[in-house]
Amino acid sequence: MVGIVVLAHSRKLAEGVAEMARAMGVGKAVVEPAGGDEHGGLGTSMERLKRAVRTADGGDGVVVLADLGSSVLTAKVFVAAAGTGVILVDAPLVEGAVAAASMAATGADLRAVVRAAEAARGHRKT
Repeated sequence: MVGIVVLAHSRKLAEGVAEMARAMGVGKAVVEPAGGDEHGGLGTSMERLKRAVRTADGGDGVVVLADLGSSVLTAKVFVAAAGTGVILVDAPLVEGAVAAASMAATGADLRAVVRAAEAARGHRKT
């Protein structure tokens, strides 16, 4: 199954989005949070991201969703070093994570999970 990582500047934000995405993935999707810096403050951590990707990786690839700024840069550096199988998705954090988890729970492949997350950009609220 494709794994999902939520990378955010806040540990609580990453955990909350991951919790919601897991629920929408009907308990089947593997969604790991990677939030905050190594000291528990706001920021991003390459080490937290590495641990989350390792935990989420079931062998079918991992989708990374990042909130903004330095978390996006951290994800880009990590993905470039990781090579194939880990993809940073250009998607809204909450909607993208929920869409990715819903699709991953069906057993879809990495490309389908990426497309679902990216399609969440078009979900209008008004």
